[in-house]
Amino acid sequence: MLKKFFGVRRVLTLLLILSAFFAGYSIYYKIKYWGFSFSPKQVADVWTVEAHVSFTPTGDPIKVSLTTPSENNNFKILEQDVIAEGYKVKKIKGETNRVVLTSPAKEGVQDIYYRVMLFDNENGKGKTKAPTPAAPKQPFFDEQTYATAQNILKAAKKMPGDEAQRIINLFNQPTPDANVLAFRPLKKNTKDTIEAIRNLLALQNIPTRTARGIKLAEEKKSFSADLMLEAYIGGKWKTYNIKDGSIGVPSDFILFQRGGDSLLDVEGGEDSVVKFSVIKSVTSSISLAGKRADIAKQKSWFDYSIYNLPVLEQNMLKWLMIFPLGILITVLLRNIVGIQTMGTFTPMLLAMSLVKTGLIAGLVSFGLIMLIGLSMRALLSKLNLLLVPRIAAVVIFVILIMQTFTILGYRLKLDMISAAAFFPIIIMAWIIERASITWEEDGAANACKELINSLIAALITYFVINNEVIRHVMYAFNELNLVILFVVMLLGTYTGYRLTELRRFSPIAERK
Repeated sequence: MLKKFFGVRRVLTLLLILSAFFAGYSIYYKIKYWGFSFSPKQVADVWTVEAHVSFTPTGDPIKVSLTTPSENNNFKILEQDVIAEGYKVKKIKGETNRVVLTSPAKEGVQDIYYRVMLFDNENGKGKTKAPTPAAPKQPFFDEQTYATAQNILKAAKKMPGDEAQRIINLFNQPTPDANVLAFRPLKKNTKDTIEAIRNLLALQNIPTRTARGIKLAEEKKSFSADLMLEAYIGGKWKTYNIKDGSIGVPSDFILFQRGGDSLLDVEGGEDSVVKFSVIKSVTSSISLAGKRADIAKQKSWFDYSIYNLPVLEQNMLKWLMIFPLGILITVLLRNIVGIQTMGTFTPMLLAMSLVKTGLIAGLVSFGLIMLIGLSMRALLSKLNLLLVPRIAAVVIFVILIMQTFTILGYRLKLDMISAAAFFPIIIMAWIIERASITWEEDGAANACKELINSLIAALITYFVINNEVIRHVMYAFNELNLVILFVVMLLGTYTGYRLTELRRFSPIAERK
């Protein structure tokens, strides 16, 4: 009934269109949520940040509280751990994440290490809206300081940017304003400058907070956290670089602390110091796909994908995923171009062998095996053996040839000869048998023609499947094989002329 109303070709065309839509959506999904890429060399930076806390115990029970980074739009946490012998570790999650370590009294300088591995999450979901903060507490100024602060606010209105940027730009002028000099402490540092700007913004009822973080740079081995200002302006929190007034957290900057909590609190110790070091490594985007899928709340589909399999199974499937493309090439060459080969999918199997052996070494080994094998087959034909014993004898000859080539290649240190071991034995024996029969029945010209056609088809397939980009795309986006399936089936309905058959009509075209 379906064939009567629609026809096989229409049904296959519809299935091809549907599979193309499915493949397109699946590719979009993997790129957006799993971080996949069409480039086989796409890698993700993984940063290992180590915070080294050291202090001297005072003889009392010890409690160390260290602020740890929260996941944000730029970076996500891959792994984190604490190295602190003799301490009980507790991780507290909230608006500000912290690691709390407790221990009885200890002696000697204490060293505690917190390590976190971060990776970019540019393909994750969007930003999380922050709740509106309460109005800031008004600073207490004497009359003269209050007047100076008002003069600074008036002068800041002439500067570019929003309320926070104007004050920061005023503070960073090459020739500071007299009111700014009077308002800031004499021995100013970044912390004092931020505190002064926060007081000025509080006079305008703008909530602010201090942020601490580190720049991800490998050349920095031991350093302290940098300070930044955050202000709630325009219905959202904005982060400001106190040195130039620029807005936003730099792409290479990770925040460890936001808000009023201190970066490090130590009870039962003195002279506490926290220093940071950073190391960068790279890993493939596919290896981080599971973590990205978990972050995007899309883990269930990933769990049942081939990318969640052990590495050994994944490596095997990488080659299986490229097979359908090789099959498509064979179908196009035989059904559309019209070339005759030694067997239907022999060229594809030869191409896979050439990938393993290398092009030149594989061609030389193939030629030697065929030359010796055909010579042996010619001798067997004079014995008038039955078909099965004859083919079995050819298989044994091929095995002996490969064994001999492998030994000679090893002893003479010629990889080109030892590459013969990578060719499929049964296929080679079958090609030799088929070439011999064709030689006997249709002549040497036809046998050589089919062998050359098989090599041409194998070389075309080789250059396609040996391409690193194509192999990566077919593995990362294996739903494309569903499209190839329906393309092959649709080609199966083609009943027109092959390209090689058009030569028969060239005399007619010349007469016109």
